[in-house]
Amino acid sequence: MSKPQTKATLVWKKIPGHQKAHLFQCRGRGPGFATVSLMDKRVEAMLEFEPTATQLLKNPLAIVALVPKDAAVFAAGALSGAAAKTVTAPLDRIKLIMQTHGLRVGQESAKKAIGFMQAFVSVGKQEGIKGYWKGNFAQVVRVLPYSAVQLFAYDTYKRLFRGTDSELSLIGRLAAGACAGMTSTFVTYPLDVLRLRLAVDPGYQTMTDVFVKMLKEEGLGSFYRGLGPSLIGIAPYVAVNFCVFDLVKKSLPEKFRNKSEASIVTAFVAASIATLTCYPLDTVRRQMQMRGTPYKSVLDAFPGIVARDGVAGLYRGFVPNALKTLPNSSIKLTIFDGMKRLISTSEIEFQRIMEENRKQSSNASTF
Repeated sequence: MSKPQTKATLVWKKIPGHQKAHLFQCRGRGPGFATVSLMDKRVEAMLEFEPTATQLLKNPLAIVALVPKDAAVFAAGALSGAAAKTVTAPLDRIKLIMQTHGLRVGQESAKKAIGFMQAFVSVGKQEGIKGYWKGNFAQVVRVLPYSAVQLFAYDTYKRLFRGTDSELSLIGRLAAGACAGMTSTFVTYPLDVLRLRLAVDPGYQTMTDVFVKMLKEEGLGSFYRGLGPSLIGIAPYVAVNFCVFDLVKKSLPEKFRNKSEASIVTAFVAASIATLTCYPLDTVRRQMQMRGTPYKSVLDAFPGIVARDGVAGLYRGFVPNALKTLPNSSIKLTIFDGMKRLISTSEIEFQRIMEENRKQSSNASTF
């Protein structure tokens, strides 16, 4: 397929204030002024035919196109992640309580695992309805940059790992997901530690309390405790989750591919597969983040948890986590997909208005 040829256009315009310029002598015409400008066609159209304020008010969707695309995608990732976490905050709180139960109650009591309903009822009795959202502000503060970085990075890494034929292989897709997961985890890890402490420790009331106490009593290193298993755990999780989501959605008939229902079902399948395979590493990470943890490394934590709680201890909190997976992943990926489509639609709308302005300008010049 041949590339479209670039067409040069010569435009003559009067420039106020330059009628008497003496920059050079035109042959047989006396003094004059001239300039030649090479401009990208898209930039020229933006300057020449861009929508007026009135047009933008009548077509508000086109306003989104004024935001740089990378910034718009970054914001879409942040908002989709925050919405998903807020909706599923109660299930996440129950999961954290179940995951850290053994470490908080001691060796003997740990043998009696706390159940989902027991943990759910306990939070309601002790803290009321607000208790289910305790730590959610810290969660949203963390998830805004986390989701934004993760989803934006995934799109960026996919472009980076494309082959010479511009196609993304299975290995390239998995690598893009793994890199995106590790990038977002590393950037926001201290916020994740603060959120966990606030969610499971009744002695803390605000993120500031947690931050000051941790810094004073445990040092700066406490904010990165458990980072190793977090990176190890998140890399395969995001790689499998995003890869399965993309591949399953790509395999769907085109008429169903862009429907919200397709995104919801696809996201659920992808997240379920990823959660089942990677959940034990998440439990290890949570217990290493706790104050007074006896574990110094992943190699210490795995046998330690199994010895105290049994193999089932690695999967404590799995039920609420699995229940959370459907709405969380579905909301996040569905909103992100929808917002990306909105961004593309806004660009089309913006171009449509510019094309109308171009046609009007062309008709006016004809007359």
